[in-house]
Amino acid sequence: MAADRTTPPVAVVTGANRGIGYEVVRQLADRGHHVVLGSRDLDRGRAAAARIDPGGERVTAVQLDVSDEASVSAMADRVTRELGRVSVVVNNAAILYDTWAQARSADLGEVQRALDTNLFGAWRVTQALLPLLRRGPHPRVVMVSSEGGSLQSMSGGTPAYSVSKAALNALTRLLAGELRRDRVLVNAICPGWVATDMGGRGGRPVTEGAAGVVWAATLPDDGPTGGFFRDGKPVPW
Repeated sequence: MAADRTTPPVAVVTGANRGIGYEVVRQLADRGHHVVLGSRDLDRGRAAAARIDPGGERVTAVQLDVSDEASVSAMADRVTRELGRVSVVVNNAAILYDTWAQARSADLGEVQRALDTNLFGAWRVTQALLPLLRRGPHPRVVMVSSEGGSLQSMSGGTPAYSVSKAALNALTRLLAGELRRDRVLVNAICPGWVATDMGGRGGRPVTEGAAGVVWAATLPDDGPTGGFFRDGKPVPW
């Protein structure tokens, strides 16, 4: 998957103005990708892009709210018009790590908001960019998930986050099966507990968490699909 100097592969990363998404953008840009940095706040996205790529040649910031169909469509239209190709989609945008909540008494409005971003947001973005992915030589879709979505590991707590990530894992399996004939590799990645605004203090360095995501984004053509991984190793569903 080496990038051609004149037509580098294009990667779209959602929720990328900070945290894991930001580091994924940086690592993919360093590997020769042109990266579309999606951010709900365009000014913050532009500032993040400028920190990675002051010259503006490798990273392009776009306004992207994955919970808003119009925003997703506008992003896809712009990528199609200005770049005409996508090789990698990293669905990183996520909200609501609801450590204060219990399933037995959860605010279902909160659960619905989490699903709209963590599940339906990834679904919207993937559907919107699928025509470009199908035309690419090495298409990859990466769902940034969590072991919190592992059914085997669940024992209560964080209901909105856990249910939304479990559903994202199910979507990963469905898309991997349906898109296998199109050569699109689709995998879910748990970056582990990472020291970010959402993860809090005490986690592993963000560079390490992002590296597992970049691994899935740059898999060889004979790489796995429909899997759930952390640091390149399988995680129980």
